[in-house]
Amino acid sequence: MTEQRPILWSAAEVGRALGFPGEAGGWAARGVSIDSRSVEPGDLFIALSGPNHDGNDYVADALAKGAVAAIASRDDGLSPVLVVSDTMEALETLALTARDRSNARIAAVTGSVGKTGTKETLALALGKLGRVHKTTGNLNNHIGLPLTLCRMPADTEFGVFELGMNHAGELTDLSRMLRPDVSIITTVEAVHLEFFDGIEAICDAKCEIFKGMDAAGAAVINADHPLQARMVAAARSMGITRILDFGTKPDTSVRLIDHSLYAACSAVTAEVDGQIIDYCLGAPGIHWVMNSLSVLAAVKALGADPVATSAAFSEIRAPRGRGALIRVPLGGDAHISMVDESYNASPASVRAAISVLANAKPGPGGKRVLVLGDMLELGPEAEALHVSLRDDIEASDIDVVHCCGPNMTALHKALPEKVQGCSAMESADLAGAVAASLGAGDLITVKGSLGSRMAAVVSAIEALGE
Repeated sequence: MTEQRPILWSAAEVGRALGFPGEAGGWAARGVSIDSRSVEPGDLFIALSGPNHDGNDYVADALAKGAVAAIASRDDGLSPVLVVSDTMEALETLALTARDRSNARIAAVTGSVGKTGTKETLALALGKLGRVHKTTGNLNNHIGLPLTLCRMPADTEFGVFELGMNHAGELTDLSRMLRPDVSIITTVEAVHLEFFDGIEAICDAKCEIFKGMDAAGAAVINADHPLQARMVAAARSMGITRILDFGTKPDTSVRLIDHSLYAACSAVTAEVDGQIIDYCLGAPGIHWVMNSLSVLAAVKALGADPVATSAAFSEIRAPRGRGALIRVPLGGDAHISMVDESYNASPASVRAAISVLANAKPGPGGKRVLVLGDMLELGPEAEALHVSLRDDIEASDIDVVHCCGPNMTALHKALPEKVQGCSAMESADLAGAVAASLGAGDLITVKGSLGSRMAAVVSAIEALGE
């Protein structure tokens, strides 16, 4: 029998928050949903309206699936339904109520790359100390954050929230809703250039994460970044005096002393305010190493023990689409190893993926294979940024490069002929050819922005093992 989820919201709590004292009924919600397709028995359903769907049309479906109540902006005579003028405003009100009732120590994570891995590592580490609530999936925007807050149990001890943005002003509203005790900026890179004038503007937008913090909060900043001083100044301009930095420079709060990179993990020695910590990080690549330093800084800022929590780092695994290592069996002992990086891509993250591939060892008789899909939202410099990856590829020991999309096709043409693999404008046209070219022992990395649909290549390779 499936264990019943604890009560998250009583009808009275929701009624008071939304201005229906004594009128909400006697139900109790064990979850909150905005999608009638995934409603579970015991959920409170909030009927949001968007450009393509009106959630009010699905209230009956949600109740039929076991939702204990719904919040809607249309009265269709269904019960129990709380009718409000604006369901998005109701979601935000419940989110603010959840934040007000919680005594949890809250950490927020943003950055051009590394947000999800850092969030997962921090949540895993803090989970050794107490009850943790965290962002799941891609719920890091103006809808995802309030939904995640609404799902936070009142007895949560640590909250770890990922905040995303691609326009100026977005993080201001998110930070003011979340009111984090600690905020991490993993790094600032040339992403979303389609919407910004340059990397300084991107940096300023990331620094909006400090706007919801009070003077007792702490900012965690990359000491090695060229714009480090700009980030520090932004934090201080918002009244934040506790600034913890991480990186390789002397006198940082958390300093990288040594590291060894392996195909599936990394060994790290770090110094936290004079204390030496050795740990194993269960995900490969220098980018994971640097992000783990930011986690140690956040743990310290939250008043927890970095030594005790670092023991959890060996358990971290890169998730699907973000560096997961997948073994594709070919029969007997033969197999292909695939790194799935199909969820996102930027110049910085592609270079990190190239580095991981270059440092990994294929199986006997195998080759290193790289499949790249277009990096999106890079503005007028997009083609040049794609072609600039040529130097990184030439400096690595990669045997074959396959390319997908108009900008990666430009890179393909610029590569030495000896490493040129297949090229196509659409991933569906590339997937079969890439899969057919692979053999036992091959190590392949598939990387691209979500919109380039490189998951099709991953699926075609996985099908080899079926």
